[in-house]
Amino acid sequence: MNVSRRALLTALPLVAQTSPPAVKRPNILWLSFEDSSPMLGCYGDPHAITPNSDALAKQGVRFTRAYSVAGVCAPSRSGIITGMYPSAVGSMHMRSSIKLGPDVRCFPEYLRIAGYYCTNNAKTDYNFPSPARVWNESGPKAHWRNRQPDQPFFAVFNQEVTHESRYPRRGKEHEADIARLKPAERQDPAKLTTLPPYYPDTPETRRDWANVYEGLTAMDYWLRDRLQEISEAGLENDTIVFFWGDHGVGLPRAKRWLYESGTRVPLIVRIPEPFRTAGQGTPNSVNSSLVSLIDLGPTVLNLCSIRVQSNMNGQPFLGAGVRPREYVYGIRDRMDERYDMVRSVRDARYRYLRNFEETRPYYQYMNTAEQGTTMREIRRLQASGELSPAAARFAAPRKPVEELYDVEADPHEINNLAGDPKHRPTLDRMRAAQRKWALDTRDLGLIPEPELVEAENRMGTRQSILQGPESMHLLRELYDAATGPNASRFFNSRNAPLRYWAARRGDGATMLATLLRDPSAAVRIAAARRLGNIDVLAQELASPQQWVRLMAANALDEMGEAARPVLPALQAALKDPENNYVVRVVNHALNGLLGTRNQVK
Repeated sequence: MNVSRRALLTALPLVAQTSPPAVKRPNILWLSFEDSSPMLGCYGDPHAITPNSDALAKQGVRFTRAYSVAGVCAPSRSGIITGMYPSAVGSMHMRSSIKLGPDVRCFPEYLRIAGYYCTNNAKTDYNFPSPARVWNESGPKAHWRNRQPDQPFFAVFNQEVTHESRYPRRGKEHEADIARLKPAERQDPAKLTTLPPYYPDTPETRRDWANVYEGLTAMDYWLRDRLQEISEAGLENDTIVFFWGDHGVGLPRAKRWLYESGTRVPLIVRIPEPFRTAGQGTPNSVNSSLVSLIDLGPTVLNLCSIRVQSNMNGQPFLGAGVRPREYVYGIRDRMDERYDMVRSVRDARYRYLRNFEETRPYYQYMNTAEQGTTMREIRRLQASGELSPAAARFAAPRKPVEELYDVEADPHEINNLAGDPKHRPTLDRMRAAQRKWALDTRDLGLIPEPELVEAENRMGTRQSILQGPESMHLLRELYDAATGPNASRFFNSRNAPLRYWAARRGDGATMLATLLRDPSAAVRIAAARRLGNIDVLAQELASPQQWVRLMAANALDEMGEAARPVLPALQAALKDPENNYVVRVVNHALNGLLGTRNQVK
């Protein structure tokens, strides 16, 4: 972004234009709903009862290869609102709170500068505080009706009835969620045929699955209400409607993960005839192009004849100048209280995943997810040895380094082809695409979270750590250290993130021992975990930096019985005054050591 443009964005008052543009601009209505794979009738789901969604698809274009950038809400929504990968700005860790750089703007700001009235009802959840300049209104009463006469609007409405927290509900709670459903719109769990093979087929799991479908029907009523508001105001021919889910279904191995189940989402766009370009948006049409949800903002700007900013990673998929994507990319980093790092690449047929933390299991104990009925069923059958082979694979104690799936032949992504020589060319191509993406977007996930926080405190933003003149060289070395066999050569690096990966992957007990006294807490923790040094981990558990404490708590929890000598330090950490994630992890560690079943929020 050039200096004059930045000055304009900073100085220009965000009010409606006093003179209208030469060409009428469309209104934009965004209808988002949570935790939902494409389980709608218009996507061919045999159990879906979603007549309004299906009708909207007949009026517009249905995208069949739309994907979220993350399998969980906050990182996904961070990417949507900025048009940038969360790993490029530092917002990839769940419930972080980052500072945006001066060149990173939420895209509705550009709409407001162009005269749009921008409203959000009501979810933000971006992993950074929503700047006041983003919205004219944001909250449960925000509505496009509050604009000035004839002012174009961009309005967001979000529906939470499909959220994962609703699936375990039974009795009155669930009945309240689906109060509008008629008896014929209820689901019989025994008749459902769409359970993925990695879930136990039990009555409780089936009831969860039925609740998913009933929640989607309740959402469908909400969709009808929002569309009726536009129709009753006589704005159907002036308003482009986007209808989409923020990530996949809110169940284990889906939400928070980078498989089809966690990232493939429904996306339908209805475009009135005056705003169609090159035949786009023809009623009852289907588009199989790859789309990432970080493309939503650039697409809106493009449709509204507003220049897409050059620093945005997303690209328009509607309007003039559309370019097809070869790949969509996904990220998984810290999910709530548990550290992980997975990157995915999806082309038209295959999905590739790189597990940077392969020594950690798929199903790390995560407080929120463990409260779900399906997860409890997985744990119950895991303990009794009754999981099916497909379900047992994701209950394994560690992950493979790489995964490759032919999604056409294997839609549930069960058969990992990464070790199959016949698929070596595809593996090499996808691996290279992932590395190129990491370098091109300057993937901050390669830097441990405490180091990101320190960089933000020192440099103003997390993003700044990979923006200097030597950053590309550092980034290449980071990627090599995190993925290659020669991490040991970075034991003496002057860069703490490189020493961190040396501690994680390098060989040599003597060198690891020297890192126990490293200036970086993240490096000390990584070395202590490798060496089983519980005393160093206990010291870091009392660090003044909350993410250092969380890293230390995770390491001690992973050590199981070996952490017993530092029970007093774990018990003291239960009173963490700042970070409840620390409390969750140490509570789990103490339950394992003491045989208790204490629960925390």
